[in-house]
This record gives sequence, structure tokens and C-alpha cells, in this order.
Amino acid sequence: MSQKPDYGIDAPGVVFSFLGGGALLVIAGITVFKLVASNPWHRLGISAVITGAVFAVEGLLMLLYSKYGKFLHRDRMLAMHNWKGDEQVLDVGTGRGLLLVGAAKKLNSGRGVGIDIWSGKDLSGNAMEKTQQNLSLEGVHGKTELRSESACEMSFPEGSFDVVLSNLCLHNIPDDVGRILACREIARVLKPGGVALVSDYKNTRQYARIFKQRGLEVTRSGMSYWATFPPLRVVKARKSATQQ
Repeated sequence: MSQKPDYGIDAPGVVFSFLGGGALLVIAGITVFKLVASNPWHRLGISAVITGAVFAVEGLLMLLYSKYGKFLHRDRMLAMHNWKGDEQVLDVGTGRGLLLVGAAKKLNSGRGVGIDIWSGKDLSGNAMEKTQQNLSLEGVHGKTELRSESACEMSFPEGSFDVVLSNLCLHNIPDDVGRILACREIARVLKPGGVALVSDYKNTRQYARIFKQRGLEVTRSGMSYWATFPPLRVVKARKSATQQ
């Protein structure tokens, strides 16, 4: 049987905490409701069941996003650029390479680079070798490369990329200073006329503001509710053809 690419489960600790904690709350609530006759305990049991069910549903929605929704969201993001095939592409926080692979399949003479620090708490099985394996299985290893480096301090010269992509990465930077640096780095490495597509479930107003401060033309999409959980927005930032 041929091996298939594996793009992991996003925020695995959160997903399994929701699923496990939710199940325990539901079981505890039902147990209390059955064994204790007094009304205050009945109300407590019902509250536990409802809270546990909410947690479990959230965990299931996050799991569905990891297995199905993020592929649809990837396609939504890539459709926001008119691909020519010769682009130089950067995927910031590439994880196990989902966006990088999707972009690379649209390239002919172009090339894609993925950077990450490969944190296991952000994505299950997150490791450079796993990403490289996906690139090989998807048949794009010849036009892609991986580098281990931070979004806040990139090694690329100014104006290196036609397209910069990032999904669910920048919110993992724990402070405003780091997120500001990352957005400035994205703007810096964009070529004149280049476009950045940055997707996240929070802080997108901040990203948009920083890009505007760097002189980029910015739009911010509405939330995607049907394919992503939590709902995601995409910030699209374009550097003018005359901007350095």
C-alpha cells in the first residue's frame, strides 16, 4: 500500500483536552443526576452535561478542520492569487507543508520555501523530516525547500518573494512585539508587486494595521464559518509595483 501524506492535527493538546474533558464532564453529570436525588445536585449534573457536550463539540469541530476543513481553506487562500507559475513563494509557519505543497503544485519555473520552528504543541508530529516526507510524497520536493527559522527574523534578502503565505502561525507568537516583527519581515521580503496572504482566527486587525503602516494595500476577508473552526479570516496585503 502506498504511503499517503499526513498533515497532522492542529493544536492537538487543545483538541484532545476538549474531547477528553468534555466526555468526562458528560459522564460525571449523568452520574450525579442518576445517583443524587436533591434538586441542587440535579442542576449541577445538567450543567456538567451541557458544558461537557459543548467542549466535545468544539473538539470534534477542530478535529474536522484538521482532517477536512483546512484543505478547503488552503484552496480558498490560494485562489486569492492569480498564479502564473513562475512565482517565488514563502510559506511562513509551514508546519507539515500543506500550503507549501498547494502553492508548489501551481508552479512551473517558480520555487517555494517553507520556514518553521516545528513546535509539536501547534501541530501533531510537527518535524522538518515529516514535512520533507510530505513534499516527496506529493511530488514537489524538486521545487521546494525547508528552513528552520523564526518568522520574526528571516534570513532572506529584501524583496525575495512574489507571494508570502501563512496560516494559523502568527498568533502563536506570544507577544505584540514579536507579531509586529513578523509582519514587518513579511512586508520586507515581499517583492514590489508581491502579495501576502495571512490567515488566522485572531489578531488579524493587528496584522492589517502593521501592513498598512509599511505602505501595503490591505484587505481583510470576512470569517469563514463553514469550513474552519475556529472561524478564520484572511488578510491580503499587496506591495505596490514601485515600492521598495
